[in-house]
Amino acid sequence: MKEYRVLEKSAVSASHKRRLIKDTLRRILRRQVSSELKKLTTSLSFLATCANGAPFIGLFGTVWGIMNSFHAIGSAKSAALAAVAPGISEALVATAIGLGVAIPATIFYNFFLGVLNGIETELVNFAGTFLNRVEREVSWVEPTGKSSTEE
Repeated sequence: MKEYRVLEKSAVSASHKRRLIKDTLRRILRRQVSSELKKLTTSLSFLATCANGAPFIGLFGTVWGIMNSFHAIGSAKSAALAAVAPGISEALVATAIGLGVAIPATIFYNFFLGVLNGIETELVNFAGTFLNRVEREVSWVEPTGKSSTEE
């Protein structure tokens, strides 16, 4: 609306204003839609990082736990369950934690992405409707191209 008011008060001829209003408002609306979407998507990359990185962190913990189990086998010189159980247990806990982070992060990432796509559609639709309405109802230019002050 600020740009509309600036253009309305400018010394440009009414027919030139009519041509400018569409392009000017389209650029402004596009910029505002992009700005809003940028604000809304700032934390989405954190969820994507958690969803993609957590399984690898869990895998690292699994490898570490199994290495501890092999170390225990070597130290005890026995492959008895008592020697390997703590390392395997650590490995399973690390895997579970990695999956416990990755699965909800993936679900919420996809959920929020869907919501954001819906918001983007609504913003774009509003921008188009607003632009159409302004073009139809511009008070300083008649639809025939004559200025309302020329008559």
